[in-house]
Amino acid sequence: MQAFFIILGAFIVLVLGLFIFSFFLSPTVKVERSLLVPAAAGVIFPLVNAVRNWELWSPWMAQDPAIKITYGEKDSGVGAGYSWESNNRNVGRGHMSVTESRDAQYIATTIDFMAMGPAKGYFRFDAATGGTLVTWGLICNTGQHPLRKVMGLMMDKWVGKDFEQGLENIKRIVGK
Repeated sequence: MQAFFIILGAFIVLVLGLFIFSFFLSPTVKVERSLLVPAAAGVIFPLVNAVRNWELWSPWMAQDPAIKITYGEKDSGVGAGYSWESNNRNVGRGHMSVTESRDAQYIATTIDFMAMGPAKGYFRFDAATGGTLVTWGLICNTGQHPLRKVMGLMMDKWVGKDFEQGLENIKRIVGK
């Protein structure tokens, strides 16, 4: 019986510790990756601005070949978007739409991951020696829920690898 109370006490201390730790965490989570792509921004930009092109480079499309995608009425620029459904838990379901599009410079998106809530995404295309520095980022608000704030610490690890893969895919496509 004494072992039970020791385990229970340790569990309570752990939960309380995580709760207190979460007060010091920012509710805003930012994930960002950049890659130098050896091409002009004008060549790279249409791969991101036209949402149907995401099938060519998106890391999530490759994770589930059976993903169901439904495109909106617009193909590119502000208002373009798509919804997806997947049985793969790493892909899930949601909706993405382009909210800002500045030719060969910047694209902003809103992504709704359904269960996780909305996030803001962006792509920057900066001229650099040898090509274009393409930056893919995501900013989301975890709110004040302690568990979500602690999970926010893992977002860079979880999503960052996917961003790196997507940027590598773009680099491979424009390198052909």
